[in-house]
Amino acid sequence: MVAYARDEIISVSDIARSFSGVLGNIIDHTKEKIAISKNNKLEAVIVNIDEYEKLKEAYDTLEHIEIYEKVKERENSKTISLEDSMKKHGINLDEL
Repeated sequence: MVAYARDEIISVSDIARSFSGVLGNIIDHTKEKIAISKNNKLEAVIVNIDEYEKLKEAYDTLEHIEIYEKVKERENSKTISLEDSMKKHGINLDEL
């Protein structure tokens, strides 16, 4: 869980009144992130576009690593042909 400093949390109503200033703090890196709260619950985070793109790239890379690991796990697993699988489950290709 990410920790937020008191000055990094802003209510929906406050952000509606001062969005330009909040955005300015993000753009000029005065603040790394701003968490938006609604009814005392954190609902969203505003970050600089460069930071978002880094996070997205890291997430995509992690996803590719996970896919690669799954493929490697299955490389030596036993496979079954479509025909054998259909036969095993009583499926007739003509009926599809």
